[in-house]
Amino acid sequence: MATAHATQRRPAVLGDLLPGALARDAALVAGAAALVGLAAQIAVPLPGTPVPVTGQTFAVLLAGAALGAGRGALGMLVYLLAGMAGVPWFTDGASGTGFPTLGYIIGFVAAAAVVGRLAERGGDRTPLRTVGTMLVGTAVIYAAGVPYLMAALDVDLGKAVDLGMTPFLAGDALKVLLAAGLLPAAWKLSGTARR
Repeated sequence: MATAHATQRRPAVLGDLLPGALARDAALVAGAAALVGLAAQIAVPLPGTPVPVTGQTFAVLLAGAALGAGRGALGMLVYLLAGMAGVPWFTDGASGTGFPTLGYIIGFVAAAAVVGRLAERGGDRTPLRTVGTMLVGTAVIYAAGVPYLMAALDVDLGKAVDLGMTPFLAGDALKVLLAAGLLPAAWKLSGTARR
């Protein structure tokens, strides 16, 4: 006979630590979309590129890790579709579809799903695993954003990389390291066992 402890389901991601089910999930999805919308307002324009430095990518990666693949991707899909429909929560209060950085936002959906899946498998439980998880998520965002930027600006791939990736690598490395400290610490504070 299994003990009560053995039959309890371990939380796959940090969002699973909260009680409730449907109401919790709806609140987490809406909260993730709002968090990314808020992080988009922290924007620093860089000379020579239409891509600003924002807090969005950090928020997207954290949301994916904390909520898991399904809820994380759904939160980013809500963010994308609501912004396309007119909610002014893209960078600098923008909305719609007519800007060259939309590809990055499309990439947020896939990145949250990938990071969430990796987190569900323990990819956010230790600093080293978290670094790997966040690097994969960042690469997914670039894989969608840079080609879109290339097409939107009608430039070659090298120029798109110069405009939409190279200036952001140091900041992204800092975000990865920050996540590598935050996520494992959150698991430790939760008191749940590592896997």
